[in-house]
Amino acid sequence: MNAVHSQILILGMAVLLDLVLGEPPTAVHPVAWMGSVISFVRKRAPRQGRVWPFVAGLLLMLIGCTVLAVGGTLLLRGVANLPQPLALLLTALLLKTTFSIRGLWNAGREVQSVLVTGDLPEARKRLSWHLVSRDTSSLNESQVAAATIESLSENASDSILAPLLAFAIAGLPGALVYRFINTCDAMLGYRDSEREWLGKAPARLDDLANLIPARVTALLLITAGAMMLQNPVRAIHVWCRDRRRTASPNAGHPMSATAGVLCVELEKVGHYRLGSGFRLPDVTDVVRVRQLLLITAGLACMGAIGLILAVNGGT
Repeated sequence: MNAVHSQILILGMAVLLDLVLGEPPTAVHPVAWMGSVISFVRKRAPRQGRVWPFVAGLLLMLIGCTVLAVGGTLLLRGVANLPQPLALLLTALLLKTTFSIRGLWNAGREVQSVLVTGDLPEARKRLSWHLVSRDTSSLNESQVAAATIESLSENASDSILAPLLAFAIAGLPGALVYRFINTCDAMLGYRDSEREWLGKAPARLDDLANLIPARVTALLLITAGAMMLQNPVRAIHVWCRDRRRTASPNAGHPMSATAGVLCVELEKVGHYRLGSGFRLPDVTDVVRVRQLLLITAGLACMGAIGLILAVNGGT
């Protein structure tokens, strides 16, 4: 089996492991280890001024990315000495930890299941536990549904397509480096007094890492919507009109595309409104966005396989 076939097989095995097993326990999850390191640095990083917090964040990114790139390469060399089936399985297990399809699908189901019963306080809790970092205590039912749709749409890029593309281009080390960058941004990329300058480098590097994936994800979401018999022309129109209305240069792309696909208005009060003029979302749209997520994930996997073949000359 040549390297290209092995890489495609690893990708397929990783996706299958994700769909069947879901997330591994926190104690053995590499992303949880990354989070522990980031928390350690956050607690000990300088907080006064701008320069030293910025330098601390920059060093975190440089050292962390280097360690994961080198470590991932050494891991691959180590498992190469094992019997091939075991080597492929171990690599697939590691790759699986860099993305999450089942986890996102289940997170949406957690919110959906309580919205159906009308238990708004519990829906708010589950939304904050599983999907968003914002304060959910005052959200109404439509806003909870909108936040769920927004999070699943954005994470279709951050937690599915982007790591798969990183793997297709740079193998397991590339996927691990991407996941570290994205985790740093998720934990440090806030404009509060403590993290604004510490998280500046992680946030900018994450913006760069997601520049292409966010836009490709928007196209995949629109394609998935067309497969669900939704109007792609309408979705493209909303995407082109609203994609720059978020503070993030990337998040607006998949979210506005989804607003156009589902024909709903997505608003984060005081920040943005996507799909203006459409109806407000409800629990039925959470059901639809979960279906959209699965189809988009399938398209992302096919796209990653195509990229593997393209990078390697189709061999």
